[in-house]
Amino acid sequence: MDTQKPIVTMTKQVVPEGKKSFRISKEGRFIFLCLLPAILFVSVFTYYPLVRGIIMSFQNYTLFDLMNIQFIGLDNFVIVLTSPDFPRVAMNSFYWVFFSLVFQLLFGFMLALLMRKKFRGRGIYQAFIFFPWAMSGFLIGLIWRWMFNAQFGVINDLLLKTGLIEAPISFLADGAWAMAAVIIANIWYGVAFFAIMILAALQSIPEELYEAAAMDGAGRIQQFWRVTLPYIMPTMLVTILLRVIWILNFPDIIYAMTNGAPAGSTHIFATYMIDKVIFGQDYGQASAVGVIIVLILMLFTIFYVKATKVEKGGDF
Repeated sequence: MDTQKPIVTMTKQVVPEGKKSFRISKEGRFIFLCLLPAILFVSVFTYYPLVRGIIMSFQNYTLFDLMNIQFIGLDNFVIVLTSPDFPRVAMNSFYWVFFSLVFQLLFGFMLALLMRKKFRGRGIYQAFIFFPWAMSGFLIGLIWRWMFNAQFGVINDLLLKTGLIEAPISFLADGAWAMAAVIIANIWYGVAFFAIMILAALQSIPEELYEAAAMDGAGRIQQFWRVTLPYIMPTMLVTILLRVIWILNFPDIIYAMTNGAPAGSTHIFATYMIDKVIFGQDYGQASAVGVIIVLILMLFTIFYVKATKVEKGGDF
């Protein structure tokens, strides 16, 4: 006698589209808990000051009248932009970024090419090259301040002994020399970063590319232009962008060497903003300068990324 087993059919309950519930898996909750400290840290120390600074730029926020803080629209921006000091600060900022960047890139590239070759004591040589980048920018400024000192500075001493000058030069007290002096100090400080980044890119180039280029008859110069430079171009483009952002926001050396003197002739946007806070006690105008810096860097970054195609590795 044949017995038929009952057939049990499982029906899956279909949840309507509008009633789907969002659930986080255990792995998702664990990842979120791991990221939570970092999110809170960045929010408190980055995003909150940014938003607070933007709000303050539209307020008459001064320490002399904390009980009468009001929104004043664009008045702080008008005062800053129409100030007689602003054109000089803007030009100084351009000189500060442009000349620092060009010579840091040039010297850093040369040092990276030299350090790529194997020679005795290369590790010690690299340590001396990279050492300035590990130091505080303010400390670098103090060192160079003493080096440029008119009475005790080693630079004046060398120039006098070599007969290039007849009397000591007050580099940091002379408006014609002060800006050049702080730029020289910043160049010395930033060369190491370019050397580190470019050296890392050079060491990642496969030797097979050079061998193949040599078999095709390419000389050293052709190998540089057709193998080395295209291969390290993405690293160089990103490094240049980072340095532009960092240099424009880097007041340490100037503040340690001249504090914006003489007569404000070495002020850049960053030191000008600090000056508004310390001496003017005007957080509203200082915040307005900060917002201007952010806008300049945003516009530059957008233009730079579009012009260099850095998001595609610099593939023009």
